[in-house]
Amino acid sequence: MSQSVEARENRGKPDTVVGRATADFVRHLRERNASRHTIKAYTGDLAEFSAYAGIRDWKTIDHVVIRGFLSRLYDKGLSKASVARSLAAVRSLYRWLTREGAVEQNPAKLVATPKLPKKLPRVPTIEEMNSVLDGQMPDTAAFPERDRLMLELLYGCGIRNSELTGINLDDIRLSAEAILIRGKGKKERYVPFGKAAKRVLVGYLPGRKKILEEIHRNTAALFINRRGGRLTTRSVGRIIKKIAVAKGLSPDVHPHTLRHAFGTHMLEEGADLRAIQELLGHERLATTQRYTQLSMKHVLHVYDQTHPRAK
Repeated sequence: MSQSVEARENRGKPDTVVGRATADFVRHLRERNASRHTIKAYTGDLAEFSAYAGIRDWKTIDHVVIRGFLSRLYDKGLSKASVARSLAAVRSLYRWLTREGAVEQNPAKLVATPKLPKKLPRVPTIEEMNSVLDGQMPDTAAFPERDRLMLELLYGCGIRNSELTGINLDDIRLSAEAILIRGKGKKERYVPFGKAAKRVLVGYLPGRKKILEEIHRNTAALFINRRGGRLTTRSVGRIIKKIAVAKGLSPDVHPHTLRHAFGTHMLEEGADLRAIQELLGHERLATTQRYTQLSMKHVLHVYDQTHPRAK
């Protein structure tokens, strides 16, 4: 981290036990290559906790103090989801402090997580996805070959938006029909892609090469914009949403929706949960198991619509 960036982060930070620990913890997250969104969220949540804790030391911060912190957040009008995220940040800080030997126990574990309503994301059906991928790209697509490939890989490989934009040309193993994906925490995995994605990939590469030759630029990135720069996750999200709406899908569709669709459809077609876990790059099987809920929702819908005794 450059000196100016570090100075900017530390500016105005209270010189307290919690404030110093928070700064060290965020630095640890960066060293572990945690996602930018995680670092941003934890930095904000723990700054709030540090301000609430004030000059207290670890011995005087117990579960009662942490509950008081959550009550303060509710008083500020934060939602249950935001409060739950703040509690998760405090728990993570304490887990790290325990490993570092700074504290002996984690009082945040004694505080109950706010109960959140279980919302299952609306996942496009297999038929809807085939319609999007098999038809012509809409006129709104600025770079049809590239945009179709993004759709193919997001849905066909189940990769994250950040993983998509991080793909380099050298990561593609065309003969093996697999891509080296760099996931969270610098973890790498190979993800297979199908014949359809291979055809679209081969169709995109000449256009990519032509753009770079015209502007006399070279880049390792697979997905580029018209200026030859690597596509950002924000750009991908905007492109996917625009195509989804043009193709008749819900305006709520974003890159992660296609990842959900990948997991759900794989399960519906009989894939093993462990295999789906490996393909998605989930560290815990429990994360993958939520797709059983999505699949069950589909099964119940089919039952309600088709079984004579359901009506």
